[in-house]
Amino acid sequence: MREDSIMSYTYLITGATSDVGRALIARLLDGAPDALVLAQGCGDLDKLASLCQRFPGQIRPFDVDLSDRAKVDTFMQLLEAAAPAPTHFIHLPALPVVNTKFKAFDQTRFDKDLEIEVHSAIRICRGILPAMARAKFGRVLFIQTSYTIGCPPKNTAAYVMAKSAIGGLVKSLAVEYAKFGVTVNCVAPSMMETHFLKDTPDLIVQAAAADNPMGRNATPEDVVPAMAFLLSDEAGFITGVTLPVTGGSAIV
Repeated sequence: MREDSIMSYTYLITGATSDVGRALIARLLDGAPDALVLAQGCGDLDKLASLCQRFPGQIRPFDVDLSDRAKVDTFMQLLEAAAPAPTHFIHLPALPVVNTKFKAFDQTRFDKDLEIEVHSAIRICRGILPAMARAKFGRVLFIQTSYTIGCPPKNTAAYVMAKSAIGGLVKSLAVEYAKFGVTVNCVAPSMMETHFLKDTPDLIVQAAAADNPMGRNATPEDVVPAMAFLLSDEAGFITGVTLPVTGGSAIV
């Protein structure tokens, strides 16, 4: 990838078509006419249409199935040949949570989620971190979950395992790349009311809101400012952290 000046930031966002991804794009590009977003989605790039109109020329959408390793590798080759080297990488994709007892564990679905969340992240990081290290600057950010803080709710084994793997990756990369000016962090929201909960029963969503000290679930508008801070220049001495955004429901 071309190592352009870090003054013109290039954000590679996977899962960019999600509710959080779209809100983050708007936050990052607002008032930043020189910034570029490389936005990955999968079969749903139409969700980026309004943002592309709002920020003409600043968003390049890519339709990539992150569950397919060959397609991830092709995606990275395309970026290397035709896009600036990312200065920031934000990894958001995951399959929606399915609350199910462990005796009904869906191995096939879990394997696909691991490909989307973990294996694609590894392949992308292997592609972009060397350039960040050479440039002596980079920001890498993942989205985890408050379920990995303390005692998780029942019937979420697949989700908690995948997110825990992300947490391990973050800590390892943070230690290895800190000396190069590259930070690697996580935000860990509590239950967030987005399309991601489409397979979660309403009673569970309502119960989570009632149990939260603030009396409601999180929204993308609660989480995106924390993400933007960890991606900012001001957060250059913060790395390897998982920042809870939970309204007080998970405290470390």
